[in-house]
Amino acid sequence: MKIAVVGATGLVGREMLTVLAERGFGGEEVLAAASPKSVGKKIAFAGRELTVVSVEDAIAAAPRYAIFSAGAAASRQYAPLFAERGTTVIDNSSAWRKDRDVPLVVPEINIDAVHASDRIIANPNCSTIQMVLALSALQREYGIRRIVVSTYQSITGTGIKAVRQLEAEEAGKENSEMAYPYPIHRNLFPHGGDFLADGYTTEEQKLVDETRKIYDDASIMVSATVARVPVVGGHSESVNVELKKEFDIDEVRRLIAATPGVVMQDDPARNLYPMPITAHGKDEVFVGRLRRDPSQPCTLNLWVVADNIRKGAATNAVQIMQALMKR
Repeated sequence: MKIAVVGATGLVGREMLTVLAERGFGGEEVLAAASPKSVGKKIAFAGRELTVVSVEDAIAAAPRYAIFSAGAAASRQYAPLFAERGTTVIDNSSAWRKDRDVPLVVPEINIDAVHASDRIIANPNCSTIQMVLALSALQREYGIRRIVVSTYQSITGTGIKAVRQLEAEEAGKENSEMAYPYPIHRNLFPHGGDFLADGYTTEEQKLVDETRKIYDDASIMVSATVARVPVVGGHSESVNVELKKEFDIDEVRRLIAATPGVVMQDDPARNLYPMPITAHGKDEVFVGRLRRDPSQPCTLNLWVVADNIRKGAATNAVQIMQALMKR
C-alpha cells in the first residue's frame, strides 16, 4: 500500500511520519513529498531513509492515502488532483474544514460522517480536536448549550519559525525572522491567527465553526479567546460548558474518563492535573480540574491539555486513515 505524506519536511509532516512508523506502517511504501526546494533531501522513517519527492511525482504514483500538512494553498491546489487519481486525502490545513461537502473528522466522535465516495477529509484545528473529544460524552448524554473556552496555545502551533524565535530569545540572541509581532519568551499575548472584523481571530472562529460541524449541532453557542504562551509541549484550555440538562458531577467524571482517547488526571489532593509538559509526545487528551460552576445551573469547568502536534494534528490524521482502513 502506498501512503503519501505531503509537507513531509515540516514540523507536523515529520511527526506524521513518526506516527505512521509507530502504528505499524513502517513496511509500507511511504512517499515523502514536499516543495521543490526540498526535493532530493533525505528524511528518516522507520529506521530507513526516504528521498523527498515532488508533489507531482506523488500524485503520479496514485497512493491509496495522502496525508497533507503543507498549508491551505497547497491543499487547495493538490488535494483535488490526488482525489482525481482515486487517492483519499486527509488534510490538516484549514482549506476544506468549512466546506459542506467535506467531512471534518475526529475519529472517536464522527468517523461515520465519511462516506465511501469522499476523497477529501478535513482534519480539525488542534485546539478544536482536544476540546470536542473531552466534551463528546457530555454532548451525547446531556447536550451542550454553551461553551466558553480560553486556550493557552503552544508556539509549535505556529510552526518551526516560532520555535526558532523562542530559542533565540531564550539564548539572548538577535533574531531577524520573527514569527510573532512581540517577544514570546517570558511573555504571552491574546493573539492566535489573524484578526477579523468583529475583533475575534481566525483561531477563535475555528473553535466556533468546527465544534458545531463535528457535533452536527448549529445551536451550540461558543465564545473563545486564544492566547499564545511560551510552551513547546502542547495546548491547554480552560473550558466552561453549560449543558442542556442537570448532571451529577461523579457521573460526568465517569463519562469523560470512559471516553476513548481521553485520560482523566483529577486529584487535587496530590496536585494531579494535566500539564503540557506531561502531555508532550502523547496521543491522549488529558482532562482535570473538573468542578461544578456555582454561578449558574447545569454548568461545569474543566481543564483540557493535549499535544497539539500529535493528537491535535498528526495522530488524528493517521487515526482517520486507520479507521477508514478498518471499514
